[in-house]
Amino acid sequence: MMLTEKLEQLRTLFKEMEQALIAYSGGIDSTLVAKIAYDVLGDRALAVTAVSPSLLPEELEDAILQAATIGISHQIVQTHEMENPNYTSNPVNRCYFCKSELHDTLKPLALKLGYPYVVDGVNADDLHDYRPGIQAAKERGARSPLAEVNISKVEVRQLSQQLSLPWWDKPAQPCLSSRFPYGEEITVAKLQRVGRAEIYLRKLGLKNLRVRSDGDTARIELPPEQIKEFVLTTDLPTIVSAFQKLGFIYVTLDLEGYRSGKLNQVLNRDLSVKA
Repeated sequence: MMLTEKLEQLRTLFKEMEQALIAYSGGIDSTLVAKIAYDVLGDRALAVTAVSPSLLPEELEDAILQAATIGISHQIVQTHEMENPNYTSNPVNRCYFCKSELHDTLKPLALKLGYPYVVDGVNADDLHDYRPGIQAAKERGARSPLAEVNISKVEVRQLSQQLSLPWWDKPAQPCLSSRFPYGEEITVAKLQRVGRAEIYLRKLGLKNLRVRSDGDTARIELPPEQIKEFVLTTDLPTIVSAFQKLGFIYVTLDLEGYRSGKLNQVLNRDLSVKA
């Protein structure tokens, strides 16, 4: 199916909804959903951003700016997943409890304000990764227009560029809890530490990156093609010192490089061992 046809299908979905509340993180997926919802529904579309320690302050600033650029009404709510030990103990289905908290907050708000639908930014590619949060959203009646129309991550960027959204090439930025290996307890202090580490690297001009935290060790992930230049041109001792001031003891570089979904490779390995 042509991309223009998928875009028309998205618009038709929102026309049929008549009113919609968008679970809006400020990431490229939910921002595209917010843009199309606003284009179709105008003031009958509302974007809502959930704020918690797992969201970088800079990401919230981006979300506010992008919503204003689109023109869509925007609200901010607080979520409290950090109060749930099922979340902070960081089990393999941690995202289930995160999205449960999110949609248990958004659904009553939508009903209160008269919005019959809560929609999110899940795309077709997300359905092929281990995403327990998708189940939590479905259980609470949320819809995923991008996935319903079979729009991939690449197509999200293509559509965003086609619609002249200046952030069409914005790197993916999942919640900070995804930086920790399953089973390591998540705390506000740890989230802030890894968040500040990533902000530090971004200020050096690096964009598509992760800082994985494993106990006292920080593991920097960069796109594979950038690793050599990073090693040759970056003042590594200064980075080590900066990270140690944040509370890390060891600072390492992942030689494989950044790859989306890398956190889940331990699950695939466990399954192959059991097989």
